[in-house]
Amino acid sequence: MADLSGKTVAFLVAPEGIEQIELTEPWQAVEEAGGTPRLVSTKSGRVQAFHHLDKGDTFEVDETVADADPSSYDGLVLPGGVANPDALRMDKQAVDFVRSFFDSGRPVAAICHAPWTLVEADVVKGRTLTSWPSLQTDLRNAGATWVDEEVVVDGNLVTSRKPDDLPAFNREALELFAR
Repeated sequence: MADLSGKTVAFLVAPEGIEQIELTEPWQAVEEAGGTPRLVSTKSGRVQAFHHLDKGDTFEVDETVADADPSSYDGLVLPGGVANPDALRMDKQAVDFVRSFFDSGRPVAAICHAPWTLVEADVVKGRTLTSWPSLQTDLRNAGATWVDEEVVVDGNLVTSRKPDDLPAFNREALELFAR
């Protein structure tokens, strides 16, 4: 298992619409590997997660993206949910936060609909990745090669399609974050 001792990983989410399991399982994996996960959002307070279309739990935000220093994080997780990445890609500070990880070569893990935010950050051109199938045209139009696989690692980027892929997603994300 990867050792994330001393590493801090940002989980970037919108105020609502986060697919809960895509937040909680990677969060737990980071903690179990000895890392420190931190919830970063576009607004302070609590965020609302969902179990697909049904409301799930709420989670306390550690830091707003406006106040967050991307260089203080060793990695970034972008959970899915349809509304979550759609809201993030409309927030310039969130998009800039994501882009900064690519500019500095730090690892990013995105699952399900989360690659929508990567498209907006203009960081998918020339990369191979996966996502929820409905995003494949958007990703191809942005210059990516889309594949239907449970997990894809392309340099410093890990992507997966859906909650069923979480074991492979977590394994590969932790390996990247540990480097």
